[in-house]
Amino acid sequence: MNAVQIRSAERTLSWGTWLIVAGAMLYSILTVTPLAAAHTPDQWRWTAPILPLVVDAAVVIVVRLDAVLAQLDAHGGRWSVALRWMTGCMTLALNVADSALKKDMVGVAVHAVAPLLLIVTAETSLAYRRAIAAAVAQTEAEQRAEREARDRARAERRDAADRRAREEREHAATLAREQREHEAALAREQREREEAARRDERERAAAAERAEREARERREREREHAEREREQREREAARLREEERQRREEAARREERERQERAERERAALLAGGPAEEKLPEERARQLLAAAYAAGLPVRQAAELCGWSTGWVTARYQELRDTTDQHTPALEGAAA
Repeated sequence: MNAVQIRSAERTLSWGTWLIVAGAMLYSILTVTPLAAAHTPDQWRWTAPILPLVVDAAVVIVVRLDAVLAQLDAHGGRWSVALRWMTGCMTLALNVADSALKKDMVGVAVHAVAPLLLIVTAETSLAYRRAIAAAVAQTEAEQRAEREARDRARAERRDAADRRAREEREHAATLAREQREHEAALAREQREREEAARRDERERAAAAERAEREARERREREREHAEREREQREREAARLREEERQRREEAARREERERQERAERERAALLAGGPAEEKLPEERARQLLAAAYAAGLPVRQAAELCGWSTGWVTARYQELRDTTDQHTPALEGAAA
């Protein structure tokens, strides 16, 4: 049975119990009031309904409190049992007393129906209520267990979802961290490559600068070496030219000396012949006159040596002087 059916049965029991209690109370009041009035003074007969009403009120209290205790799965103790049985017995006794006094067994049986039904209904409703309370408690326990199971399952699912979400977040964070680390590694490698490239560029620039400097130094050394070699060649050429000039001058001086010596010898040979007995040939006379001019002989003596006239000798002397005057500047320029 589900909770709805249990509550429906409980409502049916409650309505039936209270219907029986109400009928029994009404029947008991109608039955007991004449008995109480017959045994009450005339001036207090109006109090006759109080007794069955009080007894029936105790029955209502017992039935109501037993219903509450049954719902709470509790027990009122011995006093509640005593009150329940005492009110039941009082109701039974009051209802059958008039018929019993009259020796009317049928009346006893008839008036005992309502009190006995009330007593049995009270006990049975208590048992029913306890059973229903137990069933309700069990159902609630099962429902609570189901709810707890559902809550646990929901919590587990939520925990699993949270765990999956946390794992996904951690995985995403791990991926993001790895991505950042990868990007950082790539950036670091890029910086290292750029730094290596800049370093290589600087090294190449430094190497190029060193090479250029070495090339400049080498060109400078080569230029200096070439300059030194040129200067050395020029000095050597100047020395050679000077030596050549000195050799030429020496050769010229030697040739001049030899020529002079040869001329001296020729002059001496020409002049050693003495005065000519006859006119010498012109070529021979010219040679003799040249020797005489070089020796500084006067015109007359030269004329005697060649046999020609003094006029002719004077003219030849003049030619020799002219020739000597023309050769002197040339020799001075060559010497310079």
